[in-house]
Amino acid sequence: MNKFCFFIVLTVLLSCKKEPILNLDSFKISDPTDKEGEVIEIDTVLIAAFKSKSLIDFYKARENETVWQSEKNRKIILETIRKCEDEGLNPSDYNVVKLESFEKKFSELDEEELIDYDLQLTYNFEKYLKHLHNGKLNPRKLYNDWDLRIDELDTKSILNNALEKDSLMGEIEKCRPKALTYGKLIKALELINEFPEDKTQPIVSEDKIEHNQKHREIINIKKKLIYWKDLKSNDSLTSTYDDETFEAVKKFQTRHGLISDGVIGKSTKTAFNFTKEERKHQIIVNLERWRWFSKSFAPNYVLINIPDYSLNVVENQNITMTKRIVVGKIKRETPILTSMLQTIVFNPTWTVPPTILKEDYIPELIKDRNYLKNKGIGIYKSDSIEIDPSKWDKNRPRGYRYVQKPGKYNALGVVKINFPNRYSVYLHDTNHRNLFERNRRSLSSGCVRIEEPLELVRLLLDDPKKYSREKMDSIVSTRKTLFIGITKRYAIYQWYWTAWSENEKLIFREDIYNLDSDLYAQLRN
Repeated sequence: MNKFCFFIVLTVLLSCKKEPILNLDSFKISDPTDKEGEVIEIDTVLIAAFKSKSLIDFYKARENETVWQSEKNRKIILETIRKCEDEGLNPSDYNVVKLESFEKKFSELDEEELIDYDLQLTYNFEKYLKHLHNGKLNPRKLYNDWDLRIDELDTKSILNNALEKDSLMGEIEKCRPKALTYGKLIKALELINEFPEDKTQPIVSEDKIEHNQKHREIINIKKKLIYWKDLKSNDSLTSTYDDETFEAVKKFQTRHGLISDGVIGKSTKTAFNFTKEERKHQIIVNLERWRWFSKSFAPNYVLINIPDYSLNVVENQNITMTKRIVVGKIKRETPILTSMLQTIVFNPTWTVPPTILKEDYIPELIKDRNYLKNKGIGIYKSDSIEIDPSKWDKNRPRGYRYVQKPGKYNALGVVKINFPNRYSVYLHDTNHRNLFERNRRSLSSGCVRIEEPLELVRLLLDDPKKYSREKMDSIVSTRKTLFIGITKRYAIYQWYWTAWSENEKLIFREDIYNLDSDLYAQLRN
């Protein structure tokens, strides 16, 4: 998986000089003559019927008259909507069939129909631009733990600029997300559409299959590897797990973020059993997510991709550090958010969160009053006086604070990194450092644990002399809590995406929070 870490961050950097995702200049207009229709005054009752403030404001600024007299502009809009499937959007959301029927008989339309066409074209084009810029759905209405700010798109200004400057194609391009990952997802959708119908059979055996074994499923596995282009076509499909297939399986595993050991176990078989359509849906939902995400990145930032278990530091468009991370388990998901890093805390105490207290600690404490004491966790009255566990009242467990003292075996390890957010989550060290060797690392209670966090802290503090590794080790050895402000500004983007492409190859990650299929269903609702 590490070989993709560089790419993961590279693909989110902005590029002002990159080519447009869709080449609007290639749109073919059947008649190059730009035929102008007549301008017609529109009754404001007809405009108000659409119940769209942006549409009302737009027509008011245009003196409540029809605006799409230009055949060139109408056909640019129609072709853009027709081709929106190339970006994972659905043409039927924009009433494309009705719009095209109007256009086909434009010269025959009466005044009432011309007005209806003009309003329908504006309404659906506005909707398309909003979906392109911000996504069709609002993540804050879908999820409780997605804290993303959605900027309102000023379609009135966009359409006015397009008409006044005759720059419709340029205004469309301005609405499109600029992050390179979005472009890589567009490419992924193009790649998946080139695959033929998937006629391979599911892998049903539960056996673990290893190199040089003979197994009845190997032929099906080879067919899947050939279909996904990890294995070159081979006329002699046998049931032997040979060297060529072994190398192809490792390629497949790498593309899916699995341990590339060539062992065909449960995770590899699960990845094999995704169909072409399921992978296409996965790409489409990730395109939607990138329409939700920030339209521009801070100069310096920490980027976390939760399903990839990766953290990357980017400074002035250069990757300066990559770390493996542990993220929240499915019942205690790591939230999606954007914030600014604020404070380093050496030798942090840990106050047991309510959920962990209720679900994990209180049942154990009822059975054994010394359970928390053995973990270095003190029980405190509201006046911050520590009590003996024998005096703990099991009938009012929430009447206390439960605090673990600093030290190497503290749940937060020796350091944590704070940033403002409404979920009380942060980045931190851990006392379970062996977990970073696992491939699946959705194991925490919501916060993000970082491998070798002092290396990250040294970079963030941006003063290698004052905060050398030796100095930080000496601070840790005191076991005294110390707060240090981060003076260099770093944004943090704690985000979620499970698909992209690289070098003409499709890349996928496990949808650890099971969000993809439900999101696709809502997109196509």
